[in-house]
Amino acid sequence: MKNILTEIVAHKHVEVAARKQQRSVEELEQTSLFKRTPLSLAQFLQDPAKTGIIAEFKRRSPSKGLINGEVTVQDVTTAYTRYGASGLSVLTDEKFFGGSSDDLQQARALNNIPILRKDFIVDEYQIVEAKAIGADVILLIAECLTKDEVAQLAKFAHNLGLEVLLEVHSGDQLEKVTDHIQLVGVNNRDLTTFRVDFNRSCELAPQIPAGKCKIAESGISNTDAIITLKQAGFQGFLIGEHFMKEANPPRAFEQFVSELANKSAK
Repeated sequence: MKNILTEIVAHKHVEVAARKQQRSVEELEQTSLFKRTPLSLAQFLQDPAKTGIIAEFKRRSPSKGLINGEVTVQDVTTAYTRYGASGLSVLTDEKFFGGSSDDLQQARALNNIPILRKDFIVDEYQIVEAKAIGADVILLIAECLTKDEVAQLAKFAHNLGLEVLLEVHSGDQLEKVTDHIQLVGVNNRDLTTFRVDFNRSCELAPQIPAGKCKIAESGISNTDAIITLKQAGFQGFLIGEHFMKEANPPRAFEQFVSELANKSAK
């Protein structure tokens, strides 16, 4: 199977170079959203009144194709917030995931919880862009960045007041964690093949450095999984397709949260 991640990253370099020509860093720094104080996802994940779920708005993916082309970012993200999401994740990659910066800006205008810009960050320009569109957190993927690149990008984001979620897929990638990274996510989906192995999170949890907020990503499709992951030490749960594949994602999220509350109370 071809390496999808390599293809995405190669295209991302071309895409970012083109965007730099369209809009300068100076112009991005003059936007009103660039000047706002970002919210802390790490703090929101520790709020007992919320669910710990980082609920994602995602229209499509390379592995699944179109997931949901009918719903609006406004309806879905406001419902996620209303029913207790600790944070939002919004895809901004257009070519492979059907997302856009406009999706994140719409979510920002309507929700007062932290927003993760879900994209493939390869350049500092994208981090400036993330702040300018209202993101609070950026994603760095260990699989496609060297240790030095992770350190450089994480420090740059930190200096802008943004939090950093480093996504890992294997134990050796934890060597890339730095002081400027607040959140470490374990992706149960292999980004080269897109196969899911749910046990990966539980295996890697003990190896995540102390003091980092632990987030499980991908393959979480029922409330029992969240309870298991909480017992393994995870505080955050990034869930996308499970809600987005439903005809009514807001209703699906509401039911999921209600079921989780009932089980957690027992």
